[in-house]
Amino acid sequence: MSKLKSLVALMSLASIGAMASDVITLEDIPKIKSVRDSVISPSGDHIAFTRTLPRELYVDNNGGSYSGLFITDTKGNARPFITGKVNVGAIEWSADGKFVYFLAKFKDEKFTQLYRIPVDGGERERVLSLKDTSISRYDISPDGKQVALLAMPAEDKSDKKLKELGFQAEVYEMDLKNKQLFITDLTVQHKAVQLNAVDIAGYVSDMNWAADNAQLLVKTQPTALIDDSYTKAQWHVMNLADQKITMSIATEGKLGSAEFSYNGKYIAVIGTQDKHDPATGRLYLADVNSGEIQDWLPNFAGHVSDIEWSHKSSKLNFIANVGTESIVANINPGSNNYKTQLQAGKIIASSLSLSNSDKTIGVKGHSAQHPNESFIIRAKKLSKITDSNPWLNDKRFAKQESISIKARDGVEVGGILVYPLDYKKGQRYPLIMQVHGGPESHEKNGWITAYSKPGQMGAARGYAVFYPNYRGSTGKGVEYSKLGQNDYAGAEFDDLVDMKNYLVETGLVDTKRVGITGGSYGGYASAWAATKLTEHFAASVMFVGISNQLSKFGTTDISNEMHLVHARSYPWDKWQYYLERSPIYWAHQSKTPLLIMHGKDDPRVHPAQSMEMYRYMKVQGKDVRLVYYPGEGHGNRKAAAQYDYSLRLMRWMDNYLMAGNKDMPDYKLDHKAKLEALKAQAKEESQDKA
Repeated sequence: MSKLKSLVALMSLASIGAMASDVITLEDIPKIKSVRDSVISPSGDHIAFTRTLPRELYVDNNGGSYSGLFITDTKGNARPFITGKVNVGAIEWSADGKFVYFLAKFKDEKFTQLYRIPVDGGERERVLSLKDTSISRYDISPDGKQVALLAMPAEDKSDKKLKELGFQAEVYEMDLKNKQLFITDLTVQHKAVQLNAVDIAGYVSDMNWAADNAQLLVKTQPTALIDDSYTKAQWHVMNLADQKITMSIATEGKLGSAEFSYNGKYIAVIGTQDKHDPATGRLYLADVNSGEIQDWLPNFAGHVSDIEWSHKSSKLNFIANVGTESIVANINPGSNNYKTQLQAGKIIASSLSLSNSDKTIGVKGHSAQHPNESFIIRAKKLSKITDSNPWLNDKRFAKQESISIKARDGVEVGGILVYPLDYKKGQRYPLIMQVHGGPESHEKNGWITAYSKPGQMGAARGYAVFYPNYRGSTGKGVEYSKLGQNDYAGAEFDDLVDMKNYLVETGLVDTKRVGITGGSYGGYASAWAATKLTEHFAASVMFVGISNQLSKFGTTDISNEMHLVHARSYPWDKWQYYLERSPIYWAHQSKTPLLIMHGKDDPRVHPAQSMEMYRYMKVQGKDVRLVYYPGEGHGNRKAAAQYDYSLRLMRWMDNYLMAGNKDMPDYKLDHKAKLEALKAQAKEESQDKA
């Protein structure tokens, strides 16, 4: 095959949109890089960051993106330190700024270990490894002399042998192992060590040093169960001299991060208002001496997502999501008023870190034009430091904005609207409604294009794409996030219809060409839209979604959390209600073609939920298809499964909303042709070089 024929073969496999170099295409999505971790140096002059390296489709073995380590000055002069097919994470600067520590497992290593690399040049050095187990988390003491580690107990060799002999019976939710806390000197150990775990009850999930190096905040939960992490977690203050708990922070409901103030007088905690609050986001201040805990930002109409105390003062710096935007601000103990350092509408910020002088704030952030990058804030001025995808600068972006409307009962709802690229006023377009999960989550006005989210890619293909923040979403305070409770698929999903109707009434959307998709609770919405609300939607793609609220309760790993922050009841309290709030109950009336996709190893929403939906639809003669992804859980993590999902999602929407077809598209995707074309191209290039 000539080089020209090889190129034609490859191009024939791509969509027409993929051939346009100035728009974001489906083929671009697997190539997008982003900053994963970002930490400012003690001096404030450098940022250590990790950046994803996507796997090359049809070339690399299956798996998630790689992650390399880089260090940049504040002018953006970045240097690669550890790159290639590696996975570097959990980066932390040494107290003197001479090293960057990180966790990694390199080639031929069985367990994740603690490494460091000198900033001024030199090879990486293994600092600490535990015998027969991986380090999952670490935190270095402020003076740099000690390190706290979290790890699971090493596997018993007898248990391993018994498994090899076939004794593999599993007693469900029993014989669970607790993650343990270890504290040791931060010295280079040339051999794997076996440390004694701190004697503390339960599963340890997090820790944080006090500035005096004498105390440690420790987060525990009764067992390893995810339900316990949601509903029964607790923060404790540990005195390191005798490794005894001196104080427990008594908050109710879900718990986020916690951190000592620099002077040790206070502890800031991100938590919830009560056990029925669905998401962390309340900011609490605990007095270390008295044990008194107060709501630091009462009635705050947003959700605090990250905290970091100043080093030279008593100020707490924090990031909060407010509506569809985010802010960076600070606040003093004794005051309920905060001062904004970064106004809403700049970036969607996360990963807060401070220089020792407190004059430089490091954050990670994304916007409508780019995924996560490293930024600094100095004197309230925001500067973008990294550029992970320079090729995006040559792309055209569709208009993207936040909108707000009144639902039928007067509640204010809204979301993010991406207009079709080259939108012409007066012309109606097909719409893809992308529904977020949770429902205790919300869409932010930043980078919203991903393998399962059409965003700018969908806009480039001629779609309007809308991301609704229906009632029950976060970002608007606790009361709003509770509005959907005890009303599964009620007013919360009526909001979707109201927002769809609004977009039709504005003249933007063709009411007969509306598709819907989403994952988890968004998958539930997509199934509900294909059945109970079928007259409003011409196509639906359900991802890891709920089809039967009765069997969902009995097969999930978060049944207690579902009861407390979603249903506010149990199935046996009202069997018929749970059944009627299940999409399978309405399958008989469906006129909406439904594509179902699900990870076969999903612990949150059991894959049987998708099987039930498929069977109820198919037996009644409905247009339905079910795709399982082996080795994937509650969302696809590996490159091939993500790409396959994107292809199927957009083909389903194109088939019904663009082409207007009545029959389902072919169930096959021609991955083989793409593989053979790439092989032929590689062979051709090899021969040309020879």
